[in-house]
Amino acid sequence: MFENLSERLSASLKQISGKARLNESNISDALRDVRVALLEADVALPVVKDFIERVRGKALGQAVMAALNPSEAFIKIVHEELVAVMGAEDNSLNLATAPPAVILMAGLQGAGKTTTVAKLARLLKEQQKKRVAVVSADVYRPAAIEQLQTLAAEVGVTFIESSPDQAPVAIATAAVQSAKQQLADVLLVDTAGRLAVDEAMMAEIKQVHASINPIETLFVVDAMTGQDAANTAKAFNDALPLTGIVLAKTDGDARGGAALSTRTITGKPIKFLGSGEKTDALEVFHADRIASRILGMGDVLSLIEEAERKVDKTKAQRFARKMQQGQKFDLEDFRDQLQQMANMGGLSSMLDKLPGMGQLPASAQAQLDDGQFKRMGVIIDSMTLKERRFPDLLNGSRKQRIAAGSGTQVADINRLLKQHKQMQKMMKKVGKKGGMQKMMRGMQGMKFPGGGMPPGMPPGMRRR
Repeated sequence: MFENLSERLSASLKQISGKARLNESNISDALRDVRVALLEADVALPVVKDFIERVRGKALGQAVMAALNPSEAFIKIVHEELVAVMGAEDNSLNLATAPPAVILMAGLQGAGKTTTVAKLARLLKEQQKKRVAVVSADVYRPAAIEQLQTLAAEVGVTFIESSPDQAPVAIATAAVQSAKQQLADVLLVDTAGRLAVDEAMMAEIKQVHASINPIETLFVVDAMTGQDAANTAKAFNDALPLTGIVLAKTDGDARGGAALSTRTITGKPIKFLGSGEKTDALEVFHADRIASRILGMGDVLSLIEEAERKVDKTKAQRFARKMQQGQKFDLEDFRDQLQQMANMGGLSSMLDKLPGMGQLPASAQAQLDDGQFKRMGVIIDSMTLKERRFPDLLNGSRKQRIAAGSGTQVADINRLLKQHKQMQKMMKKVGKKGGMQKMMRGMQGMKFPGGGMPPGMPPGMRRR
């Protein structure tokens, strides 16, 4: 998400670098390009106009602070206004009520609502340690109830049964009573997808809302619909007292217009961003962090939080001890590192949160391909345990067997072994005095798939 917008804004903001003072003449071109970048990102025109005028008003005539050059001062203003547009207030869920705290999920057909229910259930269970129950009041879409039941089992939360022959209001009210009896902290109520123009369906969800009086009413919207996402959210907000927005399918939206328009048009905060189909692919929305990502400043805090949640701490500690004791870094270790990276959303997701990665040339970004790292994992999985622990055993016949088993070429295996050797040399230095600094120096010359940088290596870590 935001790739196109980030690229265009970065190019626009470079125009004012090296100026001694911000004034009308030296920011007009930059503002014009910022305006075009926002419109191309499908941000609603009224939002763009208001944004540009506020930035202009703050920037004109402002004496640049001694510690900042003009481009930094201008970027700071743009960052502040991006945060203001997306909502600087606390967007966390309000669960302060007698349990169960009921959360009603609404949305258009095909927006990814049922998957989002499972994602939110998992987030509440794992991050907030809540006892979560879910129920489906979607009696129209075939197998909708079964889909939620399967997802509930996957994430380990309570599924409250319902059937297509029941009325949605009856399902919702019975679910609240069942959740109370089962001592659930939170009840998530999935509803049928509906169009804002469908009066009968909108009347039905109003009745469901009135019958259970949810503390949160979240509208799930497909981010790929751009500013239309904000318009449909507003239509729902006119019918229901929405408390927040969940932007789904953000991985398919390189523009980011929905995130920048929704808060202003609806007046409701964005609470979560969802991406992909995996049930752990939901993150709390922080406007300041998203603004930093858009401007290429990275989002290291989110990266750290993600690592704390998703990295296998037992494996990480075992690996650290192994390196400190000077033991060899074998292909089992290499496979573990690839898996840890995959658990965090892959290399592209990690790099998106690192400062300066947006300034990498397009050719370098194209080389950082998660698919190549997945193939490396498949190759290692096709080896025997002995081969993983003693890679020197891999002769020609073994390589041919592994290539056949992994659907790759012998050349791919040779490339993997070469990369492993380079990693092995660096890891050997970690346990020694000053080992980390030596490892960083070694990473400068390392060649990864396509000639790119190694995982998680931002330009700022290179020695000048």
